[in-house]
This record gives sequence, C-alpha cells and structure tokens, in this order.
Amino acid sequence: MLEQLFSSRTRVKLLKKFLLNPDSKYYVRELTREIDERINSVRRELDNLINIDFLITFNQDKKKFYQVNKDFLLFTEIEALIIKSQSLIENKIIDRIKKIKGIKYCIFTGRFVKQLDTLTDILIVGDRIESDKFKQIVKLLEKNFDQEINYTILSTAEFNSRSQMTDKFIYNILNSPKIVVVDKIFSVKK
Repeated sequence: MLEQLFSSRTRVKLLKKFLLNPDSKYYVRELTREIDERINSVRRELDNLINIDFLITFNQDKKKFYQVNKDFLLFTEIEALIIKSQSLIENKIIDRIKKIKGIKYCIFTGRFVKQLDTLTDILIVGDRIESDKFKQIVKLLEKNFDQEINYTILSTAEFNSRSQMTDKFIYNILNSPKIVVVDKIFSVKK
C-alpha cells in the first residue's frame, strides 16, 4: 500500500492538496490547474487513490467530484506526515525570513494557523525591507502549499500609527492565533 501512496510526484501533490484541505471537494480540471500537472497523470493518480479507498467520489452539477475519505485506515497518520513535512518547510523558510534585512516584525497567521477567515497570511513590518528576497520566499511557500499566500507589508511608522488608533485589521491580526517569526518591536517594549 505504501508504494501506491508515494510513488509519484503527482500523487504526492494530490495527497497534499486533499490532506491540507480535508473538507474540500475538487473536480479533475480544477485539480489539474491547482497542482500544475497533466490531466492524464491526475486522472491516473486519482484512480489509484480511489482504488485504495483514500478518496471518495460523487456527482454534483454534472461533474464528478473527489474528496478525501476521512475514514481511510491511515488517514490520521498520513495527514500528520504531510503536516510535519509542511512544518519542516516552514522552519526552513522562517530561517530565511529572519535573514532578510529591514524586518522588525513578522508573523504567520491565516492558513498557517488554520484561521482561514483572516485577510492576510503573513504580516511584515519594517523599513527598507529586501522585498525581492521576501517575494521569492512567498513564491516558495505558494509552491509548497499549492495555494496563494496573502501577505501585508507595512512600514514601522504605518504599523505604529494603525496600532495606536486601534485599526481593525491590525487589532484582529494581533489578537488572533499567530506564529511570531521576528519580533523587534514588542520584545523591545517589554
């Protein structure tokens, strides 16, 4: 069974897509676009995953949809493996972010802490930030998560101003679950 799970790049992308979004349903062309693979390869791997009961299918609006089978025998273990592999990627990326000059405050929120109702996934505060390096990191995150990453970059002055006037956007981010990557603002005030 393990050979059937991890023997192809397309299958790994599909596993990540379904396990990182366990309540979502997808049709073939949508998956093909989102994981950037050929349709025949996607169809073949979907069939393989159906054959081992990892996926369930159903028809809706004249389309065949695929969804992860949460009752699959190894669901919890494979989900944990995928999440751990994402965590390793995040840790490497966090190390790269810490090396970018100009960043005074950086947090991961939104999809990184399973809060899908936030307006941003990464908040960066600083001055003269090496934005090209940061944009490369965002592209890497998007590639590994197979999803768009929303980020916000604010100058230190703008962040301080918006914080002092209790800006709703800043207030919600600071009071939501988050992973603090860099903190040269609040740690100094303590």
